[in-house]
Amino acid sequence: MDIREAFARNLRLLRQAKGLSQEELAHRADLDRTYISSLERSVYSPTIEVVDRLASVLEVDAVELLKKS
Repeated sequence: MDIREAFARNLRLLRQAKGLSQEELAHRADLDRTYISSLERSVYSPTIEVVDRLASVLEVDAVELLKKS
């Protein structure tokens, strides 16, 4: 599993654990819902600023989004 796939999996799992829809996460992070969908499908790689924004909304350290397991 590469880093993009790990990020995609972690983003989806953390979002679902918080009970957030892609739309709600996008709204809170000031991003587009289609971008969230693309991140979760490993279509795009996020910038470090986006990783930080998403981690903040999800109330986790950014490293949690990047962990490979």
